[in-house]
Amino acid sequence: MTSSPPTTRSIAVLISGGGTTLKNLIEQRRAGKLSVEISTVIASSPSAGGLEFARRAGISTAIIDHRHCDVQRFSERIFDAIEVSGANWAVLGGFLRRLVIAPQWMGRVINIHPSLIPAFAGKGFYGQRVHQAVLDYGCKLTGCTVHIVDNEFDHGPIIAQLPVAVSSGDTTESLAQRVFAAECRLYPAAINALAAGAISVRGRSVVVDPPLDVA
Repeated sequence: MTSSPPTTRSIAVLISGGGTTLKNLIEQRRAGKLSVEISTVIASSPSAGGLEFARRAGISTAIIDHRHCDVQRFSERIFDAIEVSGANWAVLGGFLRRLVIAPQWMGRVINIHPSLIPAFAGKGFYGQRVHQAVLDYGCKLTGCTVHIVDNEFDHGPIIAQLPVAVSSGDTTESLAQRVFAAECRLYPAAINALAAGAISVRGRSVVVDPPLDVA
């Protein structure tokens, strides 16, 4: 008698800082709203606060310190750790280091960015810097974007976007809170679609069928 292969798929979550995105994914998994396991959390710094969320949840962790190797070697070590964890996909959650995507991982690494790419994206645009730039420009609409990661910052094909209105009295903090609330809905939905095989990519065109449920 042969056993059936496991049906549960898994992700590796990559972080650099406080881990609020990781915390949301852990909570979504506990609530039955995330269809994948989190096999490991990989941090680019030993001081990344999100490591504590992983430890409390009983998730294995690894630290690949970006300060001790060049981008190519850093990336190789990251993907080696992902391979060891058995993860099917890599999910960036506030991961601020550049990665050189290993060929076998092309199309299997995704990120969420706190703006409507291509606006306010690219090197140097992260965290509060993004929201301040939105306010400085006088935008009436911002949001968040889930995209496939390639070898440029915030550049890969867009999977999904969720708009967020900018209010006249917004500060970077108030805007960041509403954008993050949108991220908390969009990212798990995109990960579920990825795990279900509902995402197909042709060049820069991404089709999600059935459409994401971000309710």
